[in-house]
Amino acid sequence: MKKLKDVVIAILILAVVGTLIYYVYQSGSRTQNRELARRIAQLSPRGGPPETIEGLRQAIALYEDQIERNVREGAQTGVYWKILATRLADRGMHNDALNALERAVYYNAEDPTLYYLSGVSAGAVAKSVVGFSVNAEREREHYFRLAENSYKRALELDITYTRPMYGLGVLYVFELNKPEEAIVQLERYLSIVTSDVSAMFILARAYYMTHNFSRAIELYDRILDRTKDKSIREEALNNRNLVQGML
Repeated sequence: MKKLKDVVIAILILAVVGTLIYYVYQSGSRTQNRELARRIAQLSPRGGPPETIEGLRQAIALYEDQIERNVREGAQTGVYWKILATRLADRGMHNDALNALERAVYYNAEDPTLYYLSGVSAGAVAKSVVGFSVNAEREREHYFRLAENSYKRALELDITYTRPMYGLGVLYVFELNKPEEAIVQLERYLSIVTSDVSAMFILARAYYMTHNFSRAIELYDRILDRTKDKSIREEALNNRNLVQGML
């Protein structure tokens, strides 16, 4: 009987201790929660919780100037990367230019000029891959694909942007052997820039590659009508006679 009484007393003692521990823990948790709530309220204007719509509106209004400064700084950083890329490309450092352009695109992903410049540098890098590594052919294809995609993205952003049209024409005729696609781009280009003789030569070459000899001859005649430069006229006349011989 005494043993049973001792067991009951022990159980009661454990229950009391457990209850005390629970309330102490709860009190500590409430204290921590109150401290957390106080800190959150301090971060919000007028002590409002930032989880509420009104609190968020007030927070945005309070920090609007800082947000604008951050936006301006980000935009300016993108401009700096763009300038750096242009300077590097002008010096023929096209690998470094591509790295700078990637950073510039990070800050302004909808600037068509960045993609045009990427196309130019990627094409230059592709042509510089002459076999220093065992993966040279794969690298060359990668950079030519990057050039093509960059020009296309520039045109997606601005369908009237003539430089990537010309860039694609050159790429398709001289590097990728896609004269039909070159014709599309160069015809669009010359419908806007009507007096570009170099584009006429490239388009005539594309016509020749597709066996559209009569259109090539028309273009050479157009060049002869538009220029008095002796060397240009001589090249156009020689090409015209060559194509005429094919007919």
